[in-house]
Amino acid sequence: MVKQAPAAPFASIPLDETSPVPLYYQVYQRLRAAILLGQLAPGARLPSTRQMAADLGVSRNTLMSAFDQLIAEGYVEGRVGAGSFVSPTLPEELLEARLKAKREVPAQLVPRSLSRRGQVLAGNPITLSDRPPGNVRPFVPGIPALKEFPMDLWSRLVARRWRDESRGLLNYGPAAGQRPLREALAAYLGPARGVVCEADQIVIVSGTQQAVDLVARVLLDPGDSVLIEEYIYTAARSALVGAGLRLIPVKVDEAGFDIANPSADATAARLAYVTPSHQYPLGVTMSLARRLALLDWSNRNGAWILEDDYDSEYRYATRPLAALQGLDKAGRVIYVGTFSKVLFPSLRIGYIVAPPDLVKAFSIARGSLSWCTPNIDQAVLADFINEGHFTRHIRRMRSLYAERQEALIEALKRELGDLFKVRRTDAGIHIKALLLEDLDDRAIADEAYGLGIFAQALSRFYEGNPALAQRGLVLGYGAYNPRELKEGVIKLAKALHTVRRQSRSPANRRS
Repeated sequence: MVKQAPAAPFASIPLDETSPVPLYYQVYQRLRAAILLGQLAPGARLPSTRQMAADLGVSRNTLMSAFDQLIAEGYVEGRVGAGSFVSPTLPEELLEARLKAKREVPAQLVPRSLSRRGQVLAGNPITLSDRPPGNVRPFVPGIPALKEFPMDLWSRLVARRWRDESRGLLNYGPAAGQRPLREALAAYLGPARGVVCEADQIVIVSGTQQAVDLVARVLLDPGDSVLIEEYIYTAARSALVGAGLRLIPVKVDEAGFDIANPSADATAARLAYVTPSHQYPLGVTMSLARRLALLDWSNRNGAWILEDDYDSEYRYATRPLAALQGLDKAGRVIYVGTFSKVLFPSLRIGYIVAPPDLVKAFSIARGSLSWCTPNIDQAVLADFINEGHFTRHIRRMRSLYAERQEALIEALKRELGDLFKVRRTDAGIHIKALLLEDLDDRAIADEAYGLGIFAQALSRFYEGNPALAQRGLVLGYGAYNPRELKEGVIKLAKALHTVRRQSRSPANRRS
């Protein structure tokens, strides 16, 4: 027999002992309203009268009178030996009362007007679709091979940490992050990414999104200008716009971010946000000449550079390129990395490598916003890095992702070679597929979603005039084996051909 979940306490019910309305009737009214408004779902178990009386500080007789009234009217039913439950089915008149109650929500429950910042945040979701992908279906970008993660090993490291120092891990940790993890990162980033730093320059955050938000809060004021890549990673865009900043798009071509070609005056900008090692979503790498030009711009204008190095560990043609931060001699580059793409997204650990004079400000601000990342996760990650598991995992995944990229490209060429231009990329776990015909990539993405495929329209990443955006799809392949990729491409081809036929119908032809 399935054991019933314990009922939640109702200590939050407001009661007025000075009111002429009896206390039992006040309880009855509150519970009835909660049922009609759907706050108590059909079949939900209610607390016992003894428990609720203790929670509310009233006599048990008061609660029994309220329950008797609810049972008599059909809102609640009692089950011998089990307790009291919201009626699983309500009579028609009660259903009509529920609809009426929802229409007559008290004024204090109606959402208030948002602040200007709140309106901006609510109007800039971090995803490009209001329909979350749910299960990890092809071709969600940015998701690593979760099935290949060494979960047994990770579990042993977690168990060891809890066993050896569980009490210490239960307390608050330093706002800047646990020292062992910061030291492990400093030792890794130097040889692996060419980052020049010490452990004291690292601040642990909850992913790239928080890093961008923290940098914007500490270094910029609302109304300041920021140079961004055209096309731009939407989560970073949301953080920058949410901070009240003015975005200035800068062209990205095969050589990467071109500081000589912004859409507006770049001298007024106080920061440039870039993904130089593997631009998202176009996948290009910023050339050395462009990197030096960007550093020169920052020095001449006293501006900052925010370098987002989100997945450069996965480079297939050559070893990972050295970070832009390693070329910086003036302390103008703030380097950001994350473990979401290389381990698993729910780990929610990222980091900022800051110039020494900014570390204290970032650490204090980090503590003010959310204090610290969970200690246990930091401790286990430090062990994972220090014991060599991280570098072994990266090497194994690099080979796996190269195979998966090849499988995806072969499937695209076989099924859609006449409609897509696609080529191999040197890094990352996604590719872009450019349309060779004048088709609506957003319509294709919508049609594909109906078939169980999550493909993002490239034009949605474009900040400027939509008419000037390239048309194509951003396709992630990290989380999918070759069979899943091939099956996904077949469904994608079906979606694309449907949109193609619709675009050619007489009703949709352009005059």
